[in-house]
Amino acid sequence: MPLTKKSAISSTLLLSLSLSSCATMGAGAIPSASTPITQAEAKQGAEAHPQLLSEFGGTYPGTQSAYVEQVGKNIAVRSGLGNARESFTVSLLNSSVNNAFAIPGGYIYCTRQLLSLMNNEAELAGVLGHEVGHVAARHSQRRQAAAQKNTLLGAAGAILSGILLGNSGIGQTLSKGFLQGSQLLTLKFSRSQELEADGLGIEYLNRAGYDPRAMSTVLQSLAAQNALDASLQGSNATIPEWASTHPDPASRVQGALTRAGQSGGSLNRDAFLARVDGLLYGDDPAQGVIEGRQFLHPELRLAFAVPAGFYMVNGTRAVSINGESGQAQFTTAAYDGNLETYIRAVFKDLGGSGQNLAPATLQRTTINGIPAAFGTARVNSGSGQVDVVVYAYEFSKSQAFHFAAISQAGRTEALSPMFNSLRRISNAEAAAVIPRRIDVLVVARGDTVKSLAGKMAYSTAQEQRFRVLNGLSSSDSIVPGQKVKIVVQSR
Repeated sequence: MPLTKKSAISSTLLLSLSLSSCATMGAGAIPSASTPITQAEAKQGAEAHPQLLSEFGGTYPGTQSAYVEQVGKNIAVRSGLGNARESFTVSLLNSSVNNAFAIPGGYIYCTRQLLSLMNNEAELAGVLGHEVGHVAARHSQRRQAAAQKNTLLGAAGAILSGILLGNSGIGQTLSKGFLQGSQLLTLKFSRSQELEADGLGIEYLNRAGYDPRAMSTVLQSLAAQNALDASLQGSNATIPEWASTHPDPASRVQGALTRAGQSGGSLNRDAFLARVDGLLYGDDPAQGVIEGRQFLHPELRLAFAVPAGFYMVNGTRAVSINGESGQAQFTTAAYDGNLETYIRAVFKDLGGSGQNLAPATLQRTTINGIPAAFGTARVNSGSGQVDVVVYAYEFSKSQAFHFAAISQAGRTEALSPMFNSLRRISNAEAAAVIPRRIDVLVVARGDTVKSLAGKMAYSTAQEQRFRVLNGLSSSDSIVPGQKVKIVVQSR
């Protein structure tokens, strides 16, 4: 999370490899896949682009950005959308979430975390081609027309409110508050649209001379990463779809492989690995890092921990905390030196324009030497009563942070250990937060999966992480001379 107040993409939803969609469109006929990008689409994308860059950590400052742009524009040319090379803007985002998405007007995005999961240039071209396919087929326009039927929030907020709060208005409004400022703001495509984008991406791979089977292998890696994430969170179940950055890519793997057939083509594996060597992996310390159940921010000099059974998603604007007994978000807002005023403003923001949401009680306290206050409101929803809690902390006379939490009535205590865990960290503890990066190695004689996995900069699941990172199944081995990726800690 950042140093500034959270903000949301007010008019833009995303179209994504992870089954998400994108920006609102004006009324009128929807152009066909053969129609060049229109001036109206280009204008809309140009207006949303700066917001998206801000929301997803900005453009990655490394040399990999120019490489991703080059591959993306080369694959966009294969779409036949007029002057595709000039019409498309391709950005590598400094985000630790596995994601790729696009908005109308030819704006294509890929996160550095997803780039690190790939193993050759053909996979990168396939991911970017998938997003170009969404743009070419105008999927966002078609999905947004359906989403506008829910004028309060659209499908994005309904995902969370449907699970936790039923379909009540207050549930949708509160859910909107939790979804804003995080990377959970998504709108699903239909299965047929996802498959169509996969098919178009494969077609573009063929036209560009890449191995079209790369679409299947990158989807397989995403599926493996989802399974690993679920396992690391202590559950055999899949991450809840509303909170997953890449819902169910596994269901599309075989379809992509069937469409690709057995034709060959280039992978450009060595060139790709040379490019991603040194790429930042996982959380950027400037945005805070998640280590197990603890979140540390070395620049803000703070840390907190979530209880067992909860997991975190670190966004560029906020940290989202999710579990069966409740959800929360940790972020900051404008502060005038009065915690009670601050809390009331947060409640008002959560309630939105259609709800007069205010705390029933306000109480001051001290947490680990930090002045704090909290307020609680019980709200009726379609599936019963829920509790909304805002816990705020004064770090200075001009800076405050807060948790905004929601749970079923009477279950707020499950989050109390988190509220009570916020603390300042020392300079030494902050200095000990070292970023992780991709390191490309050449397998030497005597190296094994186990020995190389032991070099991974993690204390748990080293072999599983190594296999997923390199697209290796549980039975795959490595051979001398082969290039592989590991994750190391390096400034």
